[in-house]
Amino acid sequence: MTVLPDDGLSLAAEFPEATRAQWQRLVTGVLSRSGKDVPDAEAEETLSTALEDGLRTRPLYTAADAAPDPGLPGFPPFVRSGRAAGNTVGGWDVRQRHAASDPEAVLTDLENGVTSLWLTVGPDGIPVDGLDRVLRDVYLDLAPLVLDAGAETSAAARELLALYERRGVAPEAALGNLGADPLGTEARTGSAYDGDGFAATAALARLCAESYPGLRALTVDALPYHEAGGSAAQELGASLATGVAYLRALTDGGLSVERALGQLEFRYAATADQFLTIAKLRAARRLWARVAEACGAPSAGAQLQHAVTSSVMTTARDPWVNMLRATVATLAAGVGGAESVTVHPFDHALGLPDAFARRIARNTSTVLIEESHLARVIDPAGGSWYVESLTDELARAAWAFFQEIERSGGLAAGLRSGRIEERLSATWAERSRSLAKRREPVTGVSEFPHLAEKPVVREPAPARPSGGLPRVRRDAAFEALRARSDAHLAATGARPRVFLATLGPAAAHTARLTFAVNLFQAGGIEPVTEGSFSDSGAGEVCLCSSDAVYEERAAEEAAAFRAAGAGHVVLAGRPASYPGVDSYVFAGCDAVAVLAATLDRMGVS
Repeated sequence: MTVLPDDGLSLAAEFPEATRAQWQRLVTGVLSRSGKDVPDAEAEETLSTALEDGLRTRPLYTAADAAPDPGLPGFPPFVRSGRAAGNTVGGWDVRQRHAASDPEAVLTDLENGVTSLWLTVGPDGIPVDGLDRVLRDVYLDLAPLVLDAGAETSAAARELLALYERRGVAPEAALGNLGADPLGTEARTGSAYDGDGFAATAALARLCAESYPGLRALTVDALPYHEAGGSAAQELGASLATGVAYLRALTDGGLSVERALGQLEFRYAATADQFLTIAKLRAARRLWARVAEACGAPSAGAQLQHAVTSSVMTTARDPWVNMLRATVATLAAGVGGAESVTVHPFDHALGLPDAFARRIARNTSTVLIEESHLARVIDPAGGSWYVESLTDELARAAWAFFQEIERSGGLAAGLRSGRIEERLSATWAERSRSLAKRREPVTGVSEFPHLAEKPVVREPAPARPSGGLPRVRRDAAFEALRARSDAHLAATGARPRVFLATLGPAAAHTARLTFAVNLFQAGGIEPVTEGSFSDSGAGEVCLCSSDAVYEERAAEEAAAFRAAGAGHVVLAGRPASYPGVDSYVFAGCDAVAVLAATLDRMGVS
């Protein structure tokens, strides 16, 4: 955004003002030279990128795209920050998750940059009666604690409060969140809470409001909806529906609207789509401020946010790339204004993280805060026409989904009827098609896979709650293909192979050869590029060259490979009618379907 000085002096004053129409004509010219003839008026649409929820990212944003006034940090509608100082004082809270009874790991984190703990408590994590042991060396008046205990929330909360009392921690010094989230537990496990569920939650909230000013009682966890394949708008809409249900329960339980609002903390996923994550966190604050306004407490509508790097984007293969994904996601969470950020270790998908992975996770935030100084500016993305527009569009889409849930009877009714899962599944099905066609590439998995990588092995992590909404991962379909290849390797001593036959000079075949190598390796199929077909150990051939060479030689080469024993001939290029060619692979093809069919033909189960 360009702001002229007070005297109006502009370095471009001597030049005529450029118009959008001129820009469109220039774009049309560039597209024409690349073989795409479109009218000037359609130039922007051609370069736009479709997002989920019907949103589109356009190639150009101007002042004409201005969104509603985001206000000032710390004031309604809280788009720019829930606090006037944002995260400028000390940076965001570096919150690390622990699901195992390992007091040494807890202490190491706190001694090296972690500022709060997120503890998974219960049969799938730290035993309730093991909290004292895990926290034996922790100064409870200094380290905020956040519980995640599911159905055992009441017991875990009682144990933690008793621990504060035994350790002599004053009630006003206790910090964190007891983590009550009955709807989130139902979303994870499928077990509907009974009438006493909200009553017990309301009792915890009253206790915190009256006796523990630094403790909140409830967490509005939107991760189950993200992890089930939901879009950003669906994640936000579900969180609003959850928050509103909790407000009703707390006010029915005797709390004022203001005090009820002060008992909630919201948890969202941060992904490697940095601008969408930034816009999501900003939109979440705006939407919750609207809810608070409708409840008659606009000044109490600042949303406390906990951002967690997405497990959906985490991969088991080539896990080192997860460090890059987590770094971008953490940057987006910090820039988006989350008060607390949890970075999943890069080996999160493999089991319990080791010391090195935990160190990298906590240092990700440390480097961004202390060396990149990201927290020194409040809402650095604010004022960007693109970010402001995306925030507005995402907020509107999320509000529409929230209203849909409320019209259908609320979130609990939506979970029990299956409507929520149906909507999330439809979104994930559409995204899965994009992943299968590699339009959404997954580095190290669907793009640039490394078949010879040494597996990273970790101790198994405790089983996570199941029975409710499904959990998805971007790499799942390709991971299944690689698992088939691994089993074949273990059984036979070799991976399934395909011979890549290059036709013509390097200039003609290099591009499609590279494409084919990446494609087949993504399915665990070893490409053989040297020697002869008869010596390759492969039963299938893929021809790689240019369209011009194919016209001259494809049929002849296909026949020759057939005669040499090839059971299937593939051609890297757009489908045509070359005699002897059985199938085609090309950019935009369904890679998962192609690779699965190839493994089937090779007898790889």
